[in-house]
Amino acid sequence: MKKIFLCSLILCSTSSIAATSATVTLASDYLFNGVSQTQEDPALQASFDWAGDSGLYAGIWGSNVDFGEGTDIEADGYIGYYTSLADSINLDIGIAQYTYHGEDFSSDYNYAETYAKFNYGNTNLNFWYAWDYFATGAGHSIIMLTHNVPINDVFSIDIGADYSMSFDDDKWEWEPGDDNYMHWRITANYTWNEWNFTAGYEDTDLETYGDATLLATVSRTFNF
Repeated sequence: MKKIFLCSLILCSTSSIAATSATVTLASDYLFNGVSQTQEDPALQASFDWAGDSGLYAGIWGSNVDFGEGTDIEADGYIGYYTSLADSINLDIGIAQYTYHGEDFSSDYNYAETYAKFNYGNTNLNFWYAWDYFATGAGHSIIMLTHNVPINDVFSIDIGADYSMSFDDDKWEWEPGDDNYMHWRITANYTWNEWNFTAGYEDTDLETYGDATLLATVSRTFNF
């Protein structure tokens, strides 16, 4: 449902020159804040991103999914603006549109979401809000806090936690009687010859979904 990081092109770029890039990722699972979107099967994901020197950016992202009823593709688009508020403090605001494909009814899940992301050094505080979450009519928000710990030039560790909450539990619950949940993760990141490797542990406090998971990914970004 969401592409959390656009760091390679947007958030971590200090260049004043417009840039485009494409990223291809193979993941052992597609986890959305700890909940598998592929029934714990691997995912092949790709994105294409553009960032202008004014701070404007746009991109598209896609992945296979498996909801168990024929929906098998997610394709998202996003547009936003990235700027510095002060020394070491940055703001990223934008809107994303999530679309689903595979059956005639798959588009019934489509929805939009706004976001605001604050960055201070290696720490990020991110907010998302959807007013029609998963096309159910429910308001829904996510708050996420992450921190990156650099070990050396090629190795780092990410730690993070997020809280998801429905504002209309009569329209959307994560599981019966539970309209909110916590998710946490720790991930090791390694870069080698322009390839990026991650291995991490994720878990949630949900009973039905979001079991403890070991997640591994390999990706490569191509800059144009």
